[in-house]
Amino acid sequence: MTDGLSPEDNFMRKIEAGEKIEPKDWMPEAYRKNLIRQISQHAHSEVIGMQPEGNWITRAPSLRRKAVLLSKVQDEGGHGLYLYSATETLGISREELISALQDGSAKYASIFNYPSQTWADVGAIGWLVDGAAIVNQVSLQRTSYGPYARAMIRICKEESFHQRQGYEIMLVLAQGSPEQHAMAQDALNRFYWPSLMMFGPHDAESAHSARSMQWKIKRETNDDLRQKFVDQTAQQIEVLGLEHPDKDLRWNEARGHYDFGALDWDEFYNVINGNGYANRQRIEHHVQAHEEGAWVRAAMQAYRDKQRVRQQTTTQVAA
Repeated sequence: MTDGLSPEDNFMRKIEAGEKIEPKDWMPEAYRKNLIRQISQHAHSEVIGMQPEGNWITRAPSLRRKAVLLSKVQDEGGHGLYLYSATETLGISREELISALQDGSAKYASIFNYPSQTWADVGAIGWLVDGAAIVNQVSLQRTSYGPYARAMIRICKEESFHQRQGYEIMLVLAQGSPEQHAMAQDALNRFYWPSLMMFGPHDAESAHSARSMQWKIKRETNDDLRQKFVDQTAQQIEVLGLEHPDKDLRWNEARGHYDFGALDWDEFYNVINGNGYANRQRIEHHVQAHEEGAWVRAAMQAYRDKQRVRQQTTTQVAA
């Protein structure tokens, strides 16, 4: 009890006052589970998202491009680490999180089940996919759970670099030869609509959105975030000199936003449910890498056990 308030009332007082909820604070079990779902899904997306770009590190067209892409993929692995660590503060182990990803009970962003077929796809991923991530993640710096909010500060700074490198790739290609321009246009056509779906279903159809907004886990709705992204990319596509994939895109003077075409939600749910172009490949690759790294985890545990025994022995001798 705090100032005569029940734990539930004190929790909501903090939420409404904009105070952060910390790991040792009382929280409703549903809040904890909602956070585990959202943060772990975010972590899984960062780690699985390394695959379509990592596929191009050795094939990037110059040493500079290789170095930049290698740095970007390394950043994504770091983001996964921050987010897994934040999730662990909620009382769940890393092993449980990885197991849920590999058995399909945990989800990750649907966009990463689309293959990266050309070098322009690397540009489109950096520009559109990381651009959509930034739109969502900037608001998450104000999320109600402290460890998640703090992790997002560094992640957002690094994602802004990722978006710029992607846009630069697209700009060079769009202003290059006719073949390069066509490659950029093709990548835009294939990645634009899946990027819009990254924000999730319409708010009325989202199973978690309303509760997450009430608890201020999310600070903006799926549809509001999607609208921001549409408005942002419309002008960027114009600067690139590419044709916008959405033929229904129109500026709405009354709303002060762009109206845009309908998304293919059947495709979204098909991909989310494991039937996308690369779902099986992504998970199989993750399982293989996880199994190949088992000896590293075993060595780390053996070292920790050895240090613990040494500390106990030192303590006993000193006593």
